[in-house]
Amino acid sequence: MRPVILRRGLVALFAAAVAFGAITQAQAETLRIGYQKYGTLVLLKAKGTLEKRLAAQGVDVQWTEFPGGPQLLEGLNVGSIDFGVTGETPPVFAQAAGADLLYVAYEPPAPHSEAILVPKDSPIKSVAELKGKKVVLNKGSNVHYLLVRALEDAGLKYTDIQTVFLPPADARAAFERGSVDAWVIWDPYQAAAEQQLQARTLRDGQGIVDNHQFYLATKPYAQKNPEVIKTLVEEVRAVGEWSKANPQDVTQQVSPLLGLPADITLTSVKRQGYGALFLTPEVVAAQQKIADSFYQLKLIPKPLSIKDVIWTPPAAVAKAQ
Repeated sequence: MRPVILRRGLVALFAAAVAFGAITQAQAETLRIGYQKYGTLVLLKAKGTLEKRLAAQGVDVQWTEFPGGPQLLEGLNVGSIDFGVTGETPPVFAQAAGADLLYVAYEPPAPHSEAILVPKDSPIKSVAELKGKKVVLNKGSNVHYLLVRALEDAGLKYTDIQTVFLPPADARAAFERGSVDAWVIWDPYQAAAEQQLQARTLRDGQGIVDNHQFYLATKPYAQKNPEVIKTLVEEVRAVGEWSKANPQDVTQQVSPLLGLPADITLTSVKRQGYGALFLTPEVVAAQQKIADSFYQLKLIPKPLSIKDVIWTPPAAVAKAQ
């Protein structure tokens, strides 16, 4: 009886191993992308060209929407997505929290696509006048660094203001109620506040921040699937070129998704940067400056090395850029 039992046990173990292998293989054959309601990835998702190209490689695409960059990178950190796009600041906080991420590519600067806003009838006329005031923002988002740099440029310390951390929808409500003095926000919320509330721009990013968008992947996925990442970057780049040439078409497509009028959406579309470029030493240095600033302000617990988390594309891919 023992040989029979042993054979049955081996068969069961083999079946379990095959099943486990099938699960692992299935997971490896799915690219999980995190996106936000606005931006190039929304357009890529709608076009469906990525799915067609990756199907030829035996890869399915799964999309998950997030309300903001910090939440998206939390998803990347816990392994629920493989790839996503955020502003400059979220990956700094994520790396400081131990996320195993790599910067894959970036979009050209969009400094007008984020701003410090004040109510239309506010007596505040300059960033320097924010001293002692309440400023609301989404903690760890791209506008966090805009606020830091704008205060520095105005001769103020970060501790000279009272920060209130709220996600965009709650921040707008606080701004409308008058319970805060200023709101640091990005498009399309920025454009909506400017046109619907006649909010006044106290300072945007021009001259003090680049406001890059970064495409990021988990390190294990990028290292194991360079061809998938290559295809993904190519498709993002292609849809970016189309978007630059067709702002009205982009507006028509995105406006219903945002639930915003076309004129507000068009303003946001025109201020956005489009493309997918592999990181240059200059862009890495700029991102390092952000990380250093947040460490000095004790907003992150340890110093970071950005150059250590940059994806190196295969030589042929890099030459094709």
